[in-house]
Amino acid sequence: MSVHLLRRRTELGLVLVVVLITAGAYALAGLGKNSEMPANIGPFLGVILALLVAAHIGVRKLAPNADGILLPLAALLNGLGYVFIVRLDEAQEEGGQLAGLQSVWTAVGIGAFLVTLIVVRRARDLERYRYTFAVIGIVLLVLPLFPVIGRTINGSRIWISLGPVNFQPGEAAKIVLAIFFAGYLVEKRELLALSTFRLGPLHLPDPKYLGPVALAWGASLVVMTLEKDLGSSLLFFFLFVVMLWVSTGRTTYLTVSTTLFAAGSFFAYTQFSHVRDRVEVWLNPWPVSKAEGFQVVEASFALADGGIAGTGIGLGTPTRIPEVETDFIFAAIGEELGLLGGTAILCTYILMVGAGLRIALRADSAFDTLLATGLTSLLGIQAFIIIGGITRVLPLTGVTLPFVSYGGSSLVLNYVLLALLLRISDNSVKAPTAAPAMEATAS
Repeated sequence: MSVHLLRRRTELGLVLVVVLITAGAYALAGLGKNSEMPANIGPFLGVILALLVAAHIGVRKLAPNADGILLPLAALLNGLGYVFIVRLDEAQEEGGQLAGLQSVWTAVGIGAFLVTLIVVRRARDLERYRYTFAVIGIVLLVLPLFPVIGRTINGSRIWISLGPVNFQPGEAAKIVLAIFFAGYLVEKRELLALSTFRLGPLHLPDPKYLGPVALAWGASLVVMTLEKDLGSSLLFFFLFVVMLWVSTGRTTYLTVSTTLFAAGSFFAYTQFSHVRDRVEVWLNPWPVSKAEGFQVVEASFALADGGIAGTGIGLGTPTRIPEVETDFIFAAIGEELGLLGGTAILCTYILMVGAGLRIALRADSAFDTLLATGLTSLLGIQAFIIIGGITRVLPLTGVTLPFVSYGGSSLVLNYVLLALLLRISDNSVKAPTAAPAMEATAS
């Protein structure tokens, strides 16, 4: 049996398992709430099956050699996230419409996934437009600061409004900037790997080649201070640092970049109250448990209530946490599925990161390797940042849990990210005789 046929059969089998798991969780949510099976379990099962099979057929036709586990893993996260959004939506006193909107965004996301596979036939073709992507990324990053269209929601100015639609342009910016970083580092990696300038014990390249490092640092500080978005600030900066390290192999960049970010963070902590409040709540939320620390404290109670096996879907009380369907959905999962369910979610992300890094290692060009590394880093770092915030490993930030949290822009752009990874995987299998993508460089 050929490799591509085996991968597609494996993918289809896993997709069918995901459909059964999602439908079972949906049924349990109905039983937990009303002690009876949901009346619409049949149509729900049909819609989920149709969307995932459509995505599978798209991969089979458009990227037949692509990795076989990424799509099922993303579908599992999306499916469980949707079940919890339905459960949380129905528990709201006002009976919101989050579940209906999320189902629409799921369909749009899978549509965007298929469109990306159709439009991007070779990921390395994107390298030619790296500076165009740089301009687009910077514009998207600062767009919420523009008057009229910029919106401040839940304390962060990361939204824009176009008529009735609210959108987070930063979700698109992270993918666009990953493409720019990959293209720039492929072009300059040999120069960046040279040591022609000395700063104390550090050996650095010519300062003129460090412009993008300074730009990334400055952009992260703008996002942190003006948009009040700690999560995206951390995400964008470390995306570039990871890609810079992978492209040059020099740990010096990790040291310099970490020092720069620490210095900028300390300045922001001393000068801006919203940064200081986040850090103080992280260190000790109990004195402000009725105010700024309310969400963190309630999330801790929810995780404690869940224990090992959880209270059961629909049997917990996660709705006491404000905005639980977005930033704190992992706390709801931890309460109702327990430590075992939370660990399963973490293992799913670990498998996705592992699959993404495997794609990067097998890529047949330096650009594909760096882009796959960057996209995978975005997924892994974002999941770590938000789960770390809920479990108090890190200060709480406003990023969403990929594929799980409620939110249209996040879900759609994560499906685009997934399609790009699958395209790189498909291209690398089609060119098995290509030279190794990255050459080792001396640190």
